[in-house]
This record gives sequence, structure tokens and C-alpha cells, in this order.
Amino acid sequence: MSDGPGEPSPPRSALVLAALATAAVPGLEVVATREPRGVEDHLEYTGLLDSVGRSWIVQAPRDVLGASTLDSAWRFVRALEADGAALPFALISPAGFAHLETGMRAAVFPQPPGTPLRLELLTPGPGLAAGLGRALAALHELPHEVAAQAGAPVYSAEECRTRLLSEVDEAARSGRVPAGLLRRWEAALEDVRAWRFQPTVVHGELDEQRVLVEDDQVAALTDIGGVHVGDPASDLAWLVAAAPEDALESVLEAYSFSRSGEVGTLLIARAHLLSELAVARWLMQGLRTDQAEVVAEAAAMLADLAEAVDGDPGLIPT
Repeated sequence: MSDGPGEPSPPRSALVLAALATAAVPGLEVVATREPRGVEDHLEYTGLLDSVGRSWIVQAPRDVLGASTLDSAWRFVRALEADGAALPFALISPAGFAHLETGMRAAVFPQPPGTPLRLELLTPGPGLAAGLGRALAALHELPHEVAAQAGAPVYSAEECRTRLLSEVDEAARSGRVPAGLLRRWEAALEDVRAWRFQPTVVHGELDEQRVLVEDDQVAALTDIGGVHVGDPASDLAWLVAAAPEDALESVLEAYSFSRSGEVGTLLIARAHLLSELAVARWLMQGLRTDQAEVVAEAAAMLADLAEAVDGDPGLIPT
């Protein structure tokens, strides 16, 4: 069984994962496997039901990148607990670990509360939309030291900008990105006004599946292995791309009210930039993995985006 980053281990059966869970948590008696069940590039997981009706999830790395992601998440949770920092939502905390034959380890944790957010159902007002804004603000208000103590990367504003410039340069070399979009992105990245921000602790990989909601509030954030200190706009990009416009206003209003630092149009402009660059990232992922369908779909989306923003004054307000 391979543990190299380029050769993920073959998927384990749900029953094997269940056996790992019983080894990780003394006294845990699994009576059934259940949803969620998934096999990703670097991780695999399954839900479990124990003999007293509690729900659990076991995650196992398929390669060293998956192992690093799991370890990063657990270090961050431990750093939060040591710091005494409080968040208005749950983060996954492991109840135990099981060592694998690869030298890595699987983790078992109680299934977090809530169900995945459905953006199309998000409505404006003081309910879930405002709660989402407050939850993101609480994460971004955490002290940098919590992430640093967990060994998470810490990027300055200039480093964030430089990393994005490298991504745009790589996308340009592919020859698949419309020239107008490249000019639009380069202009935004070269406008120094937008890159004088204060970095914050960010999730970095947020989407609907990673935001769990219950009783019209954010109950938990999952998959926190990518936490780092960087641009808070990275946690807003998925919202500006897909949330209903009126609900987005409520999210941003609550977010701004709950942040201690200044929140303005330049943050939102960077979020729009990152939402557009996400399509270029998808294109490059398709090219790297030789997935022709992904490349074709991403290229079509970029063409549509180029047409939609043609004549637009630019991402950064004057």
C-alpha cells in the first residue's frame, strides 16, 4: 500500500474504516456504517453508528498530503483549546487515533452538528445570512498566534499578492485564458491599494459542504486542515460568486459589524478576484491531471466570464 503523495493508497472498505474506529476509541462498539461516505484524492471517510445511537466519522489519509491535512486540523483545534479562544460554532475534535500500516494514522470524531448549507435557500435578514457573517468574522478575529502555534502557514499581504501573480502567470502560459481576463486580473493585482490589508486567520477552503447549519445558525465548520493566516477575502470568494445578492448583503453587513478592523469595498473586490481565479485554478487542475472534460468546461466558463465582464471598469474601484 503506497504512502507517497503521487500514489494514493487503494480505497479501504467501510468495514475496514469501522474497525479502525473501534481501535481508536476504547469502548466504541460500531453497529453500522452510514453516510457520509467518500473517497477523495488524499482522504477517505465514512460515517458510523454506535451501539448507543451516537454518530461518528472516521477519516483515513490515502497519502502523505492527506496525513498532513488531518494533522494540521488537529493541531489547530488543540491550539484553540490551549489558547482558550471561543468560536460560536463547532470544530471537529478527534476522540482517538488508529495507526495505519503506512505509518500514518486515521482519526475518529463525533459527527458534527448540522447539515450542509444550501446557498440557493439563503435569504436576507437577521437569520442564517447574518449568522454566517458573524461566524466568518469570529474566525477572522482569532489571534494569529493560534494558527502559528498550530504550525499553519502565515502569509503577509504582499505574499498573498505574489502567490496570486504566480497563478495568473501559470494560467497565461496555458494559452487557455482569454486575454481580456488576464489584463483584468493583472490590473487588480498591480493596484497596490487593494493589497494593504491586515491578514487574518482564514479557513481557506470554504464552500457549502464545509458549512454545517442548524436552527438557522452556523453549527460547525469542517475540513479545517487548510487553515492559515492570509487574505480574509479567500473565505468570502465562494459567497460573492454564488450567494443570492440580497442575502450576500446581509452576510457582509453582519460580517463588517462583527469585525474590529476596517471592512470595505477593497475586501469585496479581492473576493470577486479570487472567485474568478477559482475557475482558472480548475482549468490548471484539469491540465495537470489530463482531464479533458474539466479543461473544456473550465475553458468555456472562462470564455463566458470574459464576455460577461467585457467593458467592465475593473475589479478595483477607482
